[in-house]
Amino acid sequence: MRILLIHSDYINYKTKSKTKIAEDIEDKQKSMHFENSLVVFTAVEKQDEEDPQAVVEKAVKEIKDVFSKVKADNIVIYPYAHLSSSLSSPDVAKKILKEMKEVLAADGLKVERVPFGWYKSFELSCKGHPLSELSRNIVVEKAPEEKGEEEPSKFYILSEDELYDPDEFTYQSSDLEKLVAYELGKLESTGEEPPHVKLMREKDLADYEPSADIGHLRWYPKGRLIRDLLADYVYNLVTDRGAMPVETPIMYDLGDEAIRVHAEKFGERQYRMGTKSKNLMLRYACCFGAFRLLSDTFLTWKNLPLAIYELSTYSFRLEKRGEVVGLKRLRGFTMPDMHTICTDVGQSMEEFDSQITMCAQTGEDLEINYEAIMRVTADFLEENREWVMNSAQKVGKPVLLEILPRRKHYWICKMDFAAIDYLGRPIENPTIQIDVESGERFGIKYMGPDEEEETPIIIHCSPTGSIERVIGALLENSAIQAEVKSPMFPVWLSPTQVRVLPIAERHLDFAFSLAEELRNEQIRVDVDDRQETVGKKIRNAAGDWVPYVIVVGDKELESDELMVNVRETQDKVLMDKKTLIERIKEETKGVPFRKLPLPVKLSQRVQF
Repeated sequence: MRILLIHSDYINYKTKSKTKIAEDIEDKQKSMHFENSLVVFTAVEKQDEEDPQAVVEKAVKEIKDVFSKVKADNIVIYPYAHLSSSLSSPDVAKKILKEMKEVLAADGLKVERVPFGWYKSFELSCKGHPLSELSRNIVVEKAPEEKGEEEPSKFYILSEDELYDPDEFTYQSSDLEKLVAYELGKLESTGEEPPHVKLMREKDLADYEPSADIGHLRWYPKGRLIRDLLADYVYNLVTDRGAMPVETPIMYDLGDEAIRVHAEKFGERQYRMGTKSKNLMLRYACCFGAFRLLSDTFLTWKNLPLAIYELSTYSFRLEKRGEVVGLKRLRGFTMPDMHTICTDVGQSMEEFDSQITMCAQTGEDLEINYEAIMRVTADFLEENREWVMNSAQKVGKPVLLEILPRRKHYWICKMDFAAIDYLGRPIENPTIQIDVESGERFGIKYMGPDEEEETPIIIHCSPTGSIERVIGALLENSAIQAEVKSPMFPVWLSPTQVRVLPIAERHLDFAFSLAEELRNEQIRVDVDDRQETVGKKIRNAAGDWVPYVIVVGDKELESDELMVNVRETQDKVLMDKKTLIERIKEETKGVPFRKLPLPVKLSQRVQF
C-alpha cells in the first residue's frame, strides 16, 4: 500500500461519473467538504492481497501517528490509484479501505471515506508546515511459516567418484580444508580486516567514496585499468563461446509480479527507490532485464542452447553495514552475468559441464586457486547421480558436495568456486546454477519441434564472479605470496609492465626511445624521470609491483643488451629488446590489452 498524507486547511470533492467498479453511495456522499483534515490518499497494491489484515493494522498505525502530531480535527480516506502501477483487485481494495475506516472509528477518531470507483473533482488546500506532506510505503513482511525443525544439508567430500565424511578426509589442499571449515560453521571470525583493504589503497587502485552510501567505491586510473581489462577478458571469454552481449536497465518496477516475486528471494538486501507512481528496485544481478528481454523474443528449439551476456555496471545489494568490507562485499559492484536458455534439464546439464571448464579456466588465467562446492537437491542427485559425479571430476580435484534435502531456491544444482583469503575465508567468485523456476515465472517460451510452446530451463553463470571480488582475490593472493616471494599481479593485469630507470639526465633520450619501442609492441611502459637516486627508483618500482625494471646507464647506451630486473624470480637477466618483448608477449598471450592510463613520465603524475 502507498499512502500520501496531507494536512489540509480544507478539502472538498464532487463525484462526476461512476466506473464499472464503483460502489453504491448515498446522495450526500456525492459531494462533501471537510476542514482541518488529515487527507490520506491511498492506493491498495497487489502485494497487499497476501495479508490484508496486517496491511490495515500497519496503515492505521501510521495514520494515527501522523494524526496525533498534526492536530487535525478529522481523517479523510481518499482512494487514489495514481500512487501505484501495481493495484490490487477492486474487491480487496474496497475491503481494506472500509476496514481502515472502521478500525480508526473504533478508536474514537472522526473519520470519513471518499467513495471508491468514481471519477471525482476535488479541491484541496495544504497547510504547508513540515509535517503537512508525508508519504508512506506500507509493506508487511511475511511471517515465517510454522514448520518442524528444518532438515539440515548433508556435506561430503567428493573425490574420484567416492564420497567421504569431511571430518575423516585426508586433505591435500589447505584451501579446501579452510573452505570446508567455513561452510560447516567451524571457522571462527578473528575480526581482522583482510589485507586487500589496505593494499587497494596503497597501490592506488580504489578507496571508499565518503559522499556515497557505505560499500561504494571510487576507482583511480590503475584500478580502473584492471577492472576494464577483466571486463574485456570476460567479454572475450563468453563471446568466443557464442554468447550475445546485451544491455538492460539497472532499475525495475516491483509492480511487475514476476520481478517482485524474484526480488523477494533477496529479502532485505534489495535497494528500493520510488516515484509518485512506481515502487522501484535497483537490480542485484542482470536476471530481471535478461528474462524480460527473453520473454519478448521468439525462440524455437533450433535456437537452443542460446546465451546472452551482460556486464552489469552496477549491481546493487543492500548488504548489512557490518558485513561491508573492501572489495569482498559491497553494496555497488560490477557483475559479469551470462544466461543460457536450454530446452530441458538434460541440455542444461550438457551446458553446465562446458561452463565448469570455462570457470576453471578463469582461475588459471588469473593465477588464482579456486576450490569448488557443488550443491544439489536430494531429488536431483538421486535422478542424476552419475552426472553429478562426472561433473564434479571436471574440476580436476576434490570438491565439497552439499546435498539439500529439498529445493529452497530457484535452482536444483549449482557450483560455486571460491578463492581463500589471507584470513582463511572464502571469496566467492565464479558460479553456475541450473534454474527451473524463472522460465515459467517470466513467461519465457520456445517453440518445440511439435510446434507446441515449451518453457525452457535457464543456466545462470558468472565466469569470474564480481570484478571487484576478482581484484580482491588477487590482492589477497599477493598477501599470501608475500611470505614466500614478491607479490605481484599477473603481467597482463599489471598497470605498468615495464619501467625504465635512467641513471642520469644524459640517459633520458635513450630511456624514452626504449619506452616508445616497447609501447609500439603493446606493452605498458613508463619512465621514472624524477631526480631521485637509482636505489630509490628501484624501491618505488618494487612498491608498484612492476614485473620488469630496466636500469639505463652508460653501458646500455653502447650495447644492444639490457639488464632486466625480473620481479617474479628476483633475478637480474641480461637480454636484448627482442627477447624482452617476446617474453612479455608469451606471458600475455590470449588476454586483453589496454594502453597505460597514466603519463609515461612519473614526474608528471599526481598522487591520488
